[in-house]
Amino acid sequence: MLINVYSARCVGIEAGMVTVEVDVVNGIGIHLVGLADAAVKESLLRTTTALTSLGYHIPGRKIVINLAPADLHKKGSGYDLPIAIGIIAASGQQDLPCLKDFLMLGELGLDGSVRAVPGVLPVVELAKVLGFRGCIVPSSSANEAAELGGIDIYGVETLQDVVRILSGGICEDLVVRNAVGGISPSEDLQMMDFSEIIGQEGAKRGLEIAAAGGHNLIMIGPPGCGKSSLAKALAGILPPMTVQESVETSKIYSVAGRLAPGSGLMRQRPFRSPHPSASVPAMIGGGSDNIQPGEISLAHNGVLFMDEFCEMPKRMVEILRAPMEDRKVTVSRLKSKVEFPAAFMLVAATNPCPCGFWGERDRCTCIPSRRIAYISKLSGPLMDRIDLHLPLHIVDTKKMVAAPSAEKSAVVAARVQAARKIQEQRLKDEGITTNAGMTNRMIQKYCPLDKECQEMLESLIDRSGLSMRAFYRIIKVARTIADLDGAENILPEHIVEAAGYRFLDRISQLEG
Repeated sequence: MLINVYSARCVGIEAGMVTVEVDVVNGIGIHLVGLADAAVKESLLRTTTALTSLGYHIPGRKIVINLAPADLHKKGSGYDLPIAIGIIAASGQQDLPCLKDFLMLGELGLDGSVRAVPGVLPVVELAKVLGFRGCIVPSSSANEAAELGGIDIYGVETLQDVVRILSGGICEDLVVRNAVGGISPSEDLQMMDFSEIIGQEGAKRGLEIAAAGGHNLIMIGPPGCGKSSLAKALAGILPPMTVQESVETSKIYSVAGRLAPGSGLMRQRPFRSPHPSASVPAMIGGGSDNIQPGEISLAHNGVLFMDEFCEMPKRMVEILRAPMEDRKVTVSRLKSKVEFPAAFMLVAATNPCPCGFWGERDRCTCIPSRRIAYISKLSGPLMDRIDLHLPLHIVDTKKMVAAPSAEKSAVVAARVQAARKIQEQRLKDEGITTNAGMTNRMIQKYCPLDKECQEMLESLIDRSGLSMRAFYRIIKVARTIADLDGAENILPEHIVEAAGYRFLDRISQLEG
């Protein structure tokens, strides 16, 4: 008897349906077809052992299992559960009238237990779109999708729970409805408060603007001036993710298997801080069979902190250019091509020279050619894509001793949240939530400049020799500054402040 069981596979963060066809006919052996990888082929032994341990028998006939569509590669252990259910139904050992109403996936233990698998959130989203009545997933993975709504999600512990659901029994005890919100599982980040950082008021202002508009920034200063502390404090002033952002980010972590067990959708924006020695595939994503997201995509809707920026290999730095512009990453392999979203805030930090003390009185020991070669690693195209360039200096001794009270992160976060709400309302029809995501067309529509601002900006561009990309980024930053001030239109002082954050566009200034 031919039985169809419905499951799914993930490509990137999108899921596609897989139909597990099981037929028991005359003959001998178990045959699995449909471009299955080694993990799927090994499922046969796991599945048969699990069925035997639960009292089911393996038919003494030929069992043919097809994973359709047969021309697409199937990877992972999530097909264990639908294969086992297919064997039970096709051999007539159990009547499962509700089989067509559910999409399922899960790995089986040898004792019949159902174990967690990655990618549950995109699969449940697919089941909802396709109109399935419910989705059956491991209980440890069910919470991440419980907040989607519009579909019943059953969290199961054993194969027997699945049989009970498909038999049409009352299984309200298995329905997952209330999920505990998950925090970012990416980093064990110890956030700092702005009030704990002495001095660096100019940098704090720049960080506030960056957080309000989602802008990329780079901090350049000597060792010990507070670059890493400021980056960690930035995480504390970012607003919580919207529901849409939370779903998008959680899908990336779901397919990567990085969501905390039993947690729901992510609430806290991710803060990724890859080591300077990280490889290119670790940054952009990769893998031969199962392409996984890299650090750039794991920072989606959050912060990608790149410390010791100029110490990184040139290739590592330059791979950021396309994602910063396109807000996505495309990983291409010979037989596959996967796209991951990557709308992140880049926060880079670097020393101004190899010794780290250029500009700090006479402490620098580097010759001019070494300084220029060091800072020249920051190419013009890359700097064009970074909205704010923040110079930092060693804090004055008197400030360190006096330790004046500084503004707390909660106060700054309130201003950032207010500015973000203004942007969300303005850009609600464009599919973005921050000024940093505006295209040139949107800038012309939402950032009109009066004659005085136009003349001022024209003069600044002529004197500095800025590119067209830098021109538009100045306007974006000026719009964010105006939002922080609660101004309806961009004013000349907003243009002046925004242009002041682009000192690296003229590297020659670093020689003096």
